[in-house]
Amino acid sequence: MLRILRCGFFGLAVLTGLFSVTPPASAAYPDRPVHWLIGFAAGGPVDIVARIMAQWLSDRLGQQFIVENRTGSGGNIAAAAAINSPADGYTLLFVAPNNAISTSLYKKLPFDFIRNTVPVASIMQLTNMLVVSNAFPAKTVQEFVDYCKANPGKISFASSGNGTSVHMSAELFKVLTKCDMVHVPYRGSAIAFPDIISNKVQLIFDNLPSAMEQVKGGNVRALGVTSPQRWPSVPDVPAIAETVPGFESVGFYGISAPKGTPSEVIDTLNKAVGEALKDPKLIARLTEVGGIPKPMTPAEFGKLVTDETEKWRKVVEFAGVSVD
Repeated sequence: MLRILRCGFFGLAVLTGLFSVTPPASAAYPDRPVHWLIGFAAGGPVDIVARIMAQWLSDRLGQQFIVENRTGSGGNIAAAAAINSPADGYTLLFVAPNNAISTSLYKKLPFDFIRNTVPVASIMQLTNMLVVSNAFPAKTVQEFVDYCKANPGKISFASSGNGTSVHMSAELFKVLTKCDMVHVPYRGSAIAFPDIISNKVQLIFDNLPSAMEQVKGGNVRALGVTSPQRWPSVPDVPAIAETVPGFESVGFYGISAPKGTPSEVIDTLNKAVGEALKDPKLIARLTEVGGIPKPMTPAEFGKLVTDETEKWRKVVEFAGVSVD
């Protein structure tokens, strides 16, 4: 029934988009509030970064950038809502690896993300971090692998939803280590952490911003980062690749808009984000949550999304996972 309802939602969204009329962009963009859709729950890493950037854009451009959490389906509900909104610059989408992954992981998406969106701006690059419950016995990645192999099927890993980098980082880890773990998807990592802290679910490969917050609070224990080398903001945490050769999962955050959004609107937003990523105070805030600012032109960001889509297609095929 859930699958039928979800398909119905997507079908309605597509039909709405087909018959919508795109109003002309304002000559003084923005002249009213801008809605920025994100696909995950409040309090998670995407939400944290979106609200940091939204506040800066609101202050600089003189109109409120409203972050809206449209959770579910690995971020695809938010993507569908954005794609089928008027292409006038007043509805934007927070873009992350889940959008690149979903293209190949989900078999029945009613949209083509690359074809139905236009790239606006890159915000930052980030890694994921493997964190475990404090009650979990392993203190290193190698101890984790050894424990997992000795207890097949008895370890559960949380994710922020099917098709997220949090999910696929774990799937790649499973393939490379031959660990047998059970996937427990949530509608965002913030929702998952109470179960990890209580050891109901043992671990998560979460985006660094929220993982760092939980580690600093003493709620969970960090074992490794998913970047190929140690991450600058957490140099004492080893790269998982130091133990599992070839393991790598580095993510990105950015902004896209519905196809047909006027180029002048895209240019205004890209310029504003570029200015934000030169602001020492904003850079410091992104650094605090483990991000590395990565300003790009719209064309450069579009190429990144295309390249990431192909990269994750190979991982999805390698891991042998799919979602109907």
